Amino acid sequence: MLLAVALAVVAIRPSLLLDRLPGGDASVSAPSPLPAETALPSSAPGDTAQAGLPTLDEPFRGSPARAWAEGADAIELPAAKAVGDMSKAEVALALRLTKEFLVAGNLDPAVLRGGQPTEAMALLDPKQPGMLADARRSLRSPDREHDPVNLFSRFDPDEVQPAGDVVKVRGHMTFEAGKPGQVRVHADYTFVYPLVRAEGGDEQVERTIVQRDLTVLLSDPGRWQVTEGRLQVEGYVGEYYNVECEVHDGYLHPSFPTTGPTGAPPAGPAIDPYDRSRSVSKTPGEAECGKVTRT
Repeated sequence: MLLAVALAVVAIRPSLLLDRLPGGDASVSAPSPLPAETALPSSAPGDTAQAGLPTLDEPFRGSPARAWAEGADAIELPAAKAVGDMSKAEVALALRLTKEFLVAGNLDPAVLRGGQPTEAMALLDPKQPGMLADARRSLRSPDREHDPVNLFSRFDPDEVQPAGDVVKVRGHMTFEAGKPGQVRVHADYTFVYPLVRAEGGDEQVERTIVQRDLTVLLSDPGRWQVTEGRLQVEGYVGEYYNVECEVHDGYLHPSFPTTGPTGAPPAGPAIDPYDRSRSVSKTPGEAECGKVTRT
């Protein structure tokens, strides 16, 4: 049976200088929507710093995500075809279930507000050793080695709330034959969450960006000891940008420039969270807390 690989978690807090860049022309027109991504791009998107800072009315101002698609519709499935000895219909099911898992774990408003990712977990195979047990343990008693944000995007409702109901998403999904009776699906997506403080009265908008790399299997129950129509997780890894470092309480904690950091200070390299030409780290322990060049 399969086991999830170890996680490489990055918590990155932006420099206060970059957060205080002056806004640009608020009348800048919305960019043309980007075509769907089918593979990692060759370079990072251009600089949009002078397009202004985010507001409640325009929470993605100044961000490359302005041109991204939003919500579940942004997760476009590739055309299914038979691979190995798995039929076109089985491949289509694997793709659909993978999308449902990403949506339920990263776009469900209740989960974003700190709720339980019940629908996402219901898509996982209870016969995969340790997977569901570890996920439940992380939700019940999170710590550095067991944190639900490694799979699900959750924010503390007492601390922040979404700035509107739009999450920008960009990425792609691919598939290939696994072992006999299996199809392997790989998903690489970036989610951009605009947030405000929960107490109200403060209209400052900050963005947290999450990039997830997920590989799952759908297996033929006639050949494998699996639950029909459920996914098994082969590997998952994530990087999180503009959040406090080394805080493992089950939530992502966005960094606001007027609030002092509560986690460890950043010491790693500067990273552009919108640079989708680079994959997230797949080496346990390789990632470290650093700074983002923009949010």
